[in-house]
Amino acid sequence: MKHIDFYLDFISPYAYLAFEQLPKALDGLSCSVAYKPILFGAVLKQHGQLGPAEIPTKREWTYRQVLWLGHVHGIPIEMPAAHPFNPLAHLRLALATSPDGNISRYVAETVFREVWRGGQEATDAARLAALAERLELRREPGSDAVKAQLKANTDEALSRGAFGVPAYAVDGRLIWGFDSLVMLRAALLDDPWFDGPQWHGAANRPSLQRGQR
Repeated sequence: MKHIDFYLDFISPYAYLAFEQLPKALDGLSCSVAYKPILFGAVLKQHGQLGPAEIPTKREWTYRQVLWLGHVHGIPIEMPAAHPFNPLAHLRLALATSPDGNISRYVAETVFREVWRGGQEATDAARLAALAERLELRREPGSDAVKAQLKANTDEALSRGAFGVPAYAVDGRLIWGFDSLVMLRAALLDDPWFDGPQWHGAANRPSLQRGQR
């Protein structure tokens, strides 16, 4: 049986869309999935990148595109009242439901849908408190153990080459993005393309630096 590590952050609409679409992408396949919350902002910082919402024109496009993707794929999605927002509370609540760095699909679904359905303020204190009650926490969300687990998940994703979410690790490969679910399925089916030069040669492509003649 194949195994997938699914790295996610609840701030990302693409991670939400991928989460909702994953069962369809895996239809008929035998595999297990570990859902691992990570801090997207820390990943961006590690790579010296701006988030999509930090570039004004990209921000507008991102919001239009994710609503279109939801529409065309039949996935209910509404933008939260404010975005981007600080997702730490949601990440820690999710991790507090589990003794390790994985969360159940039910927990991931509950938090994702709290953020991406209804169009409300994601960080509203009353809503976060109600969410905590629904999740049946096993640990204190603000505990050192939960904070350490979030960092460990993020570090693990970075060590595997993650630069964004959603990211899927399978068979030693990292596949990124909502639109790459079809690629993930092909990898799970052992498509021989993944053992060929188009996959392996990408890392060896020379780069023509500026100023070079």
